[in-house]
Amino acid sequence: GCGFGGTSRHLAATFPSAEVVGITLSERQVVRGTELAKECGLGNVRFQVMDALAMEFGDAEFDLVWACESGEHMPDKEKYVQEMARVLKPGGTMAVATWCQRQDPPAFTEGELAELDYLYKEWSHPFFISKEKYARIMGEVGSLKSVVAEDWAKNTIDSWRHSIWVGVVDPWIVILKFNPRIWIKVIREIVCLERMHRAFASGLMEYGMIKSVKAA
Repeated sequence: GCGFGGTSRHLAATFPSAEVVGITLSERQVVRGTELAKECGLGNVRFQVMDALAMEFGDAEFDLVWACESGEHMPDKEKYVQEMARVLKPGGTMAVATWCQRQDPPAFTEGELAELDYLYKEWSHPFFISKEKYARIMGEVGSLKSVVAEDWAKNTIDSWRHSIWVGVVDPWIVILKFNPRIWIKVIREIVCLERMHRAFASGLMEYGMIKSVKAA
């Protein structure tokens, strides 16, 4: 979902005349996202607890449906795309930014399968699919046209090691807690972030940017 609302706030600030709605399964994220939006002086964004696979919105309510790094968490990718298409107005744009595994064939090697299995399990992802499969799913909806799928790994890959260095530069939030379980969790996070970086660098993973327009 929208997490703490970072991209929702960006859209609200960029398009001040628009009304932005972010959804998440976490009530805590709704509370924190609302607080952050208020701190930023944004009155045109709100957050709701809602399942992206069964949205409570009516048909054709939104001019733009923007999904950022949520598709990898969805257990049903087809339903995920279908629901976004349902709430999108005719002529509206859908943009999905999500972590993808590379297309196969060529078949994955045993080492690649082992690496994907680690990435699935460490952050509780059900599974990844390729950007090409996302494009096929959009095409199969029927109402979505002008489907484009691109790999933005080069544009985003620096963020993985940047996330590690943020903790190195400002470690006090962890150091001051003196909790061994938190330290273990932090170390595991660092390892996973680095392995994510390497998976994207090797081409095993791709940063899918998949866009389409709903037929008028």
